[in-house]
Amino acid sequence: MLAHRAGAPPHPMSQATTRGVLAMFVAVAAFSFMDALLKLFSAHYPPLQVSAIRALASLPFVVVPLAWSGRLAELKPVRPLPHLLRGLLGVVMLATFVAALRGESMADVYSIYMAAPLLIVLLAALLLRERVDLGRWLAILVGLAGVIVILRPTGGGLGLAAGLAAIASALCYALAVIVARAMTRTESSPAMVFSFLLVVALVCGALAAPGWVAIQAAHWPWIAAVGVLGTIGQHSITEAFRHAPASTVAPIEYSALLWGMGIDWVFWATYPSASMLAGAVLVIGAGLYVAWRERPT
Repeated sequence: MLAHRAGAPPHPMSQATTRGVLAMFVAVAAFSFMDALLKLFSAHYPPLQVSAIRALASLPFVVVPLAWSGRLAELKPVRPLPHLLRGLLGVVMLATFVAALRGESMADVYSIYMAAPLLIVLLAALLLRERVDLGRWLAILVGLAGVIVILRPTGGGLGLAAGLAAIASALCYALAVIVARAMTRTESSPAMVFSFLLVVALVCGALAAPGWVAIQAAHWPWIAAVGVLGTIGQHSITEAFRHAPASTVAPIEYSALLWGMGIDWVFWATYPSASMLAGAVLVIGAGLYVAWRERPT
């Protein structure tokens, strides 16, 4: 969700920008409810199986429209190896994300995952040699301090195992974004989405096969809902970055934390802790500062 789209930004007050902002709110809501379903599944199935289900549920919504319009050729990769690398990162990202959700609230996991934009900046500086000024380096340190506050190593914070899983997931997401930045020079968007889902489905499905748990009949409609919500979210986020500047719509992704707290409260009667809120303020504040510094001038 956090990847930026290239293109000249429209006028800040234009109708297109308004459309982009609304699309981003829809995307965040769709992905949040999809994550809630993944959390529901995590209570019944192993994390790798849930990850395979998530990918398999979305694949038809990618392939069928392209087949219907005679555009299946767009799924062919130009350079297969980056697709494989990004897909393998997706395997670890989804499996650790589901594992974190399994034992903790959505808001707790989201609050750590909000550090992903800071990790992207950090990795871009280290791996792509992108220039990062002192202000953004300080923001990264503040955001990482916020993660420590959320974890509270002295006790009372997010569980250590779940916290480490959430950090691993955010790190893999950031690495996948870095790979995607390079891939967009030669690869089409449909090919990138399809290969990502295919690799996750195949690898997670193969790893989960020995301990595969029979899917309950009552869960099939929810699996279909995962595919629908994932499609809505992917389409909406694409529209958001198509019609509005990244610096305008990217900060809206932090509203996922509000969705997470609301879903936790309604469906699991769980409330955020003071340490989670304090750490989330640091992480989100640092992320918003980085987004502000990266805005077009």
